Amino acid sequence: MPSDLDQLRRENARLIELLEAHGIAWRSGGPAPTEPVPILEAAPANGPGSTQEKVALFRRLFRGRDDVHALRWKSNSSGRSGYAPACANEWRPGICEKPRISCRDCNHRELLPLSDAAIYGHLAGDHTIGLYPLLDNDHCHLLAVDFDEQDWRDDARAFLRSCRELAVPAALETRQPGAALISHTCNATRQL
Repeated sequence: MPSDLDQLRRENARLIELLEAHGIAWRSGGPAPTEPVPILEAAPANGPGSTQEKVALFRRLFRGRDDVHALRWKSNSSGRSGYAPACANEWRPGICEKPRISCRDCNHRELLPLSDAAIYGHLAGDHTIGLYPLLDNDHCHLLAVDFDEQDWRDDARAFLRSCRELAVPAALETRQPGAALISHTCNATRQL
């Protein structure tokens, strides 16, 4: 019967193999990442379990303005789609005058903050939210990069190496085909 130590060694080997397969550094000795914590340290190996854990993980990875968020819309008649700030008065009779008056010109516009309920609805597939990552002080906390071509794995690994060299925490999400990489950055400005 294998000992606890043998089980831990096998589990460590499996985790190291997963990290290396995704081009993620695991050896100590490099610069320590800055807050927020990368996804591999933020969630259990099998992902967050409860609804609250999923919402909390989303908030850690996708940090932006909390005072407003956007909702995706699609026109059934024209097929056009886009994002608009979520408004508490949207389509309310006697208050909202869409489409005659656009939201940006409305005197009754009441923007909704990014709530846990809005995030849960997004995660559950009820709607698609959009974030406003650029803060009032021209800082942001994230950069999402999408790699789609044949060599997406090499591109994602190169990007991860650059993040490690600059001590920028990064999380890699893989799906077929391509990968999305979320790089948590601080003090990024519009001038960059």
